[in-house]
Amino acid sequence: MFPERFSNLPDYAFPRLRSLLDGIPPGGDEIAMTIGEPTHPFPQWVGGVISDNLAGFNRYPPNPGSDGLLDAIRGWIARRYSVPEPAAMALNGTREGLYNAAMALCPETKGGQQPVILSPNPFYQVYMVAALSIGAEPVFVDATEATGHLPDYASLPEDILNRAAVAYICSPANPQGAVADRDYWKTLLALAERYDFKIFADECYSEIYRGDAPTGVLTVAHEVGADPERVVLFNSLSKRSNLPGLRSGFVAGGPESIKRMGQLRNYAGAPLPLPLQAVAERAWRDEAHVEANRALYAVKYALADEILGDIPGYRSPQAGFFLWLPVEDGEAATVRLWRETGVKVLPGGYLAQGTGPANPGRGYIRVALVAAEDDTRRGLSALRQCLYD
Repeated sequence: MFPERFSNLPDYAFPRLRSLLDGIPPGGDEIAMTIGEPTHPFPQWVGGVISDNLAGFNRYPPNPGSDGLLDAIRGWIARRYSVPEPAAMALNGTREGLYNAAMALCPETKGGQQPVILSPNPFYQVYMVAALSIGAEPVFVDATEATGHLPDYASLPEDILNRAAVAYICSPANPQGAVADRDYWKTLLALAERYDFKIFADECYSEIYRGDAPTGVLTVAHEVGADPERVVLFNSLSKRSNLPGLRSGFVAGGPESIKRMGQLRNYAGAPLPLPLQAVAERAWRDEAHVEANRALYAVKYALADEILGDIPGYRSPQAGFFLWLPVEDGEAATVRLWRETGVKVLPGGYLAQGTGPANPGRGYIRVALVAAEDDTRRGLSALRQCLYD
């Protein structure tokens, strides 16, 4: 029997979108601006690295990652965040790690009570399912314009914070593109220390940005001398290197946290095949393709500002590749846009918890800037004309 705690899960966002638009013909050639799946070219050398390492398919890959891959990951972390090399483990995509970290690191009780796992709202669905899977209570904290589109965990009541075992935080944020600055991280780290919970930092969009690189939690944790076990960092090659199909990411943190996650992974993990680990190793060592990728997104940031910049409530994203656009009703706007133009976007309410006006995503649509430049221009222009003019 399906466990009771999963009985009220909302449908995943994209099946809901298919149901919403089912039977409605598009009003023009389809332009998909829904899923955050990068379409920029991945590095040309990927095929050659796989070919050179084909013999690795004849071996079981090591669960934590090959020595070369782990050395590349730790080296990248040290360079990117200006910290000593932390303990790390390769992941078969960060979704695996974001889920299993709760399983491995969240206690069964906190102060003799059911533990709480904090999540931003809107949120990546795996945060909620991870909490439910271990019998923790997910508590959703709205990330709205009033809070800088990041969750204000310090505003929670004392009884919730006393039970908090884990706080998920995504920076740069999906879907809003907001970035946690040093002061935000310092406040969250101090809160985690006071109430003894771990920070699970999902930084998968950290390498797509305009201006200065987003400050990472490890940088600030090192500056303030936080306990290394306080923070668990997740990142991936999906967005940074346009390799979502490689399914390669990492988790980094204190040695005890990584040890416990590794113990779980020995039984429940699926390590990346060695030829693909070789690709990942080279990708973490190379920044040229990442800089080229950022330049392509910079063009589309500028397009969005040019086409949509004067719309009331428009917020130019700091990072990531989503627009979080204000509308009266996200579902209605999505249907109208599809029916009249063929542009497909995602209702913001599908990414958040709550019904009606209590859902902080209800008055938004999420628009992914992952298509080619010409398609992005056509899609944004059609969106502007349909919804705002």
